[in-house]
Amino acid sequence: MSIFKSHNEPNTQQTVNKHALIFGLISVFLCGIGFSIIAPVVPFLVQPYTSSPGEQAIVVTMLTSVYAVCVFFAAPVFGALSDKYGRRPILLVCLLGSAIGYLVFGLGGALWVLFTGRIIEGITGGSISTIFAYFADIIPPEQRSKYFGWVSAVVGVGTVIGPTLGGLLAKFGYSVPMYCAAVITLLNVAYGFFFMPESLIKNNRLKEITFVRLNPFIQLANLLSMKNLNRLLISAFLLWIPNGSLQAVFSQFSLDTFSWKPAVIGLMFSIMGFQDIISQGFIMPKLLKVRSDKQIAILGMISEIIGYSLIAVSALFSFYPLFIIGMFIFGFGDSIFGPSFNGMLSNSVDSSEQGRIQGGSQSIQALARMIGPIIGGQIYVSLGHAAPAFMGMILIAAAIPVLYKRTPSTLTGV
Repeated sequence: MSIFKSHNEPNTQQTVNKHALIFGLISVFLCGIGFSIIAPVVPFLVQPYTSSPGEQAIVVTMLTSVYAVCVFFAAPVFGALSDKYGRRPILLVCLLGSAIGYLVFGLGGALWVLFTGRIIEGITGGSISTIFAYFADIIPPEQRSKYFGWVSAVVGVGTVIGPTLGGLLAKFGYSVPMYCAAVITLLNVAYGFFFMPESLIKNNRLKEITFVRLNPFIQLANLLSMKNLNRLLISAFLLWIPNGSLQAVFSQFSLDTFSWKPAVIGLMFSIMGFQDIISQGFIMPKLLKVRSDKQIAILGMISEIIGYSLIAVSALFSFYPLFIIGMFIFGFGDSIFGPSFNGMLSNSVDSSEQGRIQGGSQSIQALARMIGPIIGGQIYVSLGHAAPAFMGMILIAAAIPVLYKRTPSTLTGV
């Protein structure tokens, strides 16, 4: 076993403990798989407790929204607790809580039980901030780019595998994916309990936890107080709202419009995940050679509008080939918008503001993904299955001129 040397301690030989690395990578993999594994089966788990497809759609979107709300509030809390008490106990408690959340959700029995399971999972899902802090502790500064690349890849793999696994396991019962996720998570807890070292030495721990450290709204206030960022953030917020809505209603839409089964829904999710990996790994580097971040972002937004339009038409005519094509075009746009947006955001401030602006941006994105499912679910029921896609077309069409008219001097190199 390699010797663990945290960069918190002065030492000339810094190596990464293999158990710490394996535990960390498994944990981020579970974060990726945790949300996506339930996506194909949520409508089927909710169905016995609702009286109509409309009510079913509302409950499905509310389950998505409540998860985002819990993550939004829990992330800074667990981050602060890990700064004070160390990463190891917080991560183990959070992973144990996630396993309980999966189990409760799988047991079901009533809607309040499903919501309880999702709330538990959402709260403990706030551990993602602690996981990234753990990696920062165990990885020497000069190697972080390489290892954080691994982290992103592992999260992507989890997101791809989750829907397919969930769809296939659903053949044995709609609750089986939940039980599988619980078992996998408990195995990781056991592995971490016996082999995971603490990464944060006591001398570097937080002495006192203040209210400011626990308040996610401080992130938003700090970000919105920065000049020259309003148009960029408003345009992204307008895009994230319908994206959150689409993610929430996707499974219900597939069931109601095309009568797809969990395995097909899961396969569609996974194909979209593979497309995202290919777009970011192969297409984005080529685009960056010939286009600016702003131009790529606008191309992505236009692609999403086209995708939403095809999705809307597929709903009106119940023609699934148009839906598949639309999802691919939408997925392409979404995959190139994210990196270009982050590039513009990063270039808008100097190095001393990077942590502040990225944290605030994540808070705004989480807020949009709370609002999106709620609005999407309501208009899906009241205005028809195509309504969330039409909302996406309208909001992103409004976002493009907001981004395009942004003062060029606010960015470097755009």
